[in-house]
Amino acid sequence: MVIEAMTNGGLAVTGLNFTYGPKLALDDVSLTVPPGRFCALLGPNGAGKSTLVSLLTRLLVAPKGDIHIAGHDLRATPRKALADLGVVFQQPTLDLNLTVRQNMSYFAALHGLPRGETPGRIDAALDRLDMRARGDEKVRALNGGHRRRMELARALLHDPKVLLLDEPTVGLDAAARQAITDHVHDLADAGLCVLWTTHLTDEVRDSDALLVLHQGRIIDTGVAGDIRGAHTLSDWFLARTGAPA
Repeated sequence: MVIEAMTNGGLAVTGLNFTYGPKLALDDVSLTVPPGRFCALLGPNGAGKSTLVSLLTRLLVAPKGDIHIAGHDLRATPRKALADLGVVFQQPTLDLNLTVRQNMSYFAALHGLPRGETPGRIDAALDRLDMRARGDEKVRALNGGHRRRMELARALLHDPKVLLLDEPTVGLDAAARQAITDHVHDLADAGLCVLWTTHLTDEVRDSDALLVLHQGRIIDTGVAGDIRGAHTLSDWFLARTGAPA
């Protein structure tokens, strides 16, 4: 499975460790997400999810462990690895004073996309999220749900093979949360490798791959419906980690 993820557009992490001074944040974390799979990384606040995201995006560098994104070693060939990664961070990373299209164009330039292709790529990305009509609006005027849609459209602009989303529905209402969750599941069904971090069990479907991160360690892996058994996922998660979800 690791070989498949490394060579066919997936994500593979092996033996990842990270500390903040004396505090161990991640302890021997390994995971594999193949193409065409929605994998939920479920963990209570403080479990280490954001640290893992920072390592996967090279905001932090792990002293120990390996990360492969679509077959590229993040340590050895970071530019190639990050070129195949789309990211929606927990904290918004938009320029509120620019329009949707201007934000997208800036991102396209950062990724070195050909200038002649950029308008068409932006239209296609916005169409996927039903956002083209808002392309000339300033981001400041958008509500939270539309801003998140725009960030997701931006993350897909360069056709990544791996999509990483860190608690992407925080602060959204129920309808917006459901719409984003459904859309990303559709992307996985279409062949994209998706790692979705969350502490909310209602964002996880029984058919999803599930990793449970607790106190810096992966404590459970499998298919969500199989893992929870006869219990609700929320009740199982509470019993397993002591954290309500």
